[in-house]
Amino acid sequence: MRIAIETRSGGPAPNEDWVASAPSVAIVLDGLSTAGLETGCRHGVPWYVAHLGGQLMAALATPDVSLKSALAEALDRVAASHRECDLSNPGTPSATVAVVRQRDEYLDHLVLADSPVVLEGQEDYTVITDLRVDSILPDLRAEVEQHETDTAEHKEALRRFVSAQRQTRNTSGGYWVASASPEAADHVITSTTAVKDLRSVAVMSDGVSRLVTEYGAATWAEVFTTLRDGGPGALIDTVRAVEATDPTGRRWPRYKSGDDASVAFCQW
Repeated sequence: MRIAIETRSGGPAPNEDWVASAPSVAIVLDGLSTAGLETGCRHGVPWYVAHLGGQLMAALATPDVSLKSALAEALDRVAASHRECDLSNPGTPSATVAVVRQRDEYLDHLVLADSPVVLEGQEDYTVITDLRVDSILPDLRAEVEQHETDTAEHKEALRRFVSAQRQTRNTSGGYWVASASPEAADHVITSTTAVKDLRSVAVMSDGVSRLVTEYGAATWAEVFTTLRDGGPGALIDTVRAVEATDPTGRRWPRYKSGDDASVAFCQW
C-alpha cells in the first residue's frame, strides 16, 4: 500500500487536525473546536491530537491488535499522561478518528464520528462515517448558520451551540468522539474489505469531505481523479478554491470560513 498525506490549517489558528502513515496504516484525527470555551486542560487540542495519534500508531505496530483495541489503549495512555488536568470537564480536548490498516489481503477500517473513510471500489464508492452529531441540537445549529462567519453574532451563537453540544458528547443519547475515556472505543464503526475489491481509499477530515457532502461541488469520482492526478494537496487546493467563492458562509453556512483539512490517500 502506497500512502500520500497532506494537512493544512483552515486559517491563522494552529491546525487541530493530525494525519500520519506507516507502510500499512493511515490515520486522520480531527480535533473538536473549543469555540473559546474552557476545557479544563492546560495542553489544548493540537497537543491532544498529536499525542493520541502517536499512541494510536504505536498501538497499531502490533499486527494482531484490533483497531478498536488499539484505540482504547491509545485513549487510556493519553489520559494517563495528563491526569493533572480536569478530564471530567465536558469540553476536555476531543477528536474524531478515522483509520485504515492493511492486513495481508484485507483492509480494516475504523471511524469514530464524522471523519470518513471513503472506499473506491472497482465500480462504486462506499463512505464509512458516523453522522450522529448532525442531528444534535438542530435549533442551535440553525442559529449559528443564520449568521455570516467571523461576525460577533456568529461567534456568540457558536459558543452557545458548542456549550450545549458538550453536554451530549459521549453520552448514550448523543454522539461519541475520542476524549479522555477508552469507553469511546466501544462506539466505533469497524469493517473489513478485501484489497482485491478496491482501487484506492481516502481517509479524510470533514474539512475535505465537505467538498462533496456539504458544498456539492464535486462527486466522489471527481475527488478520486484529483487525488490520482495531483495528490492530497491538489484536493485541498480545490476545497479552498470553492470556499473562496463564499468567504462569509452565505451559500454554504458553516462554523469557519475554512476548516482544517487532512487527507491520507492509499493506493496499491
